[in-house]
Amino acid sequence: QVQLVESGGGLVQPGGSLRLSCTASGSFGRLYFMGWYRQAPGKQRELVAASTSDGNTNYTDSVKGRFTISRHNAKNTVYLQMNSLKPEDTAVYYCNAGYVGNTNLYWGQGTQVTVSP
Repeated sequence: QVQLVESGGGLVQPGGSLRLSCTASGSFGRLYFMGWYRQAPGKQRELVAASTSDGNTNYTDSVKGRFTISRHNAKNTVYLQMNSLKPEDTAVYYCNAGYVGNTNLYWGQGTQVTVSP
């Protein structure tokens, strides 16, 4: 059983930055996948950034060059550094984790990111 807890969301002006963090706790083996999804009002949940324990990363096109995902495996923590934020980045951001063959097993409760003047 794994619990994911996110932090770091909030209100920021366009062009600003936020750093989200997610820490996994409980009883579990190595988490192969840790990533971030987001869901805006009236929109489908989408993958924002993904990482694997062996070092691969991937980003959705709309955040490439602005967001960076990183991991501290020993701490079972994943971060999302968000720079040059835009109003369209406004969403609830969810941490996600899993194993090989079951990457979307665990979900955090979500943290609100609002980008507005």
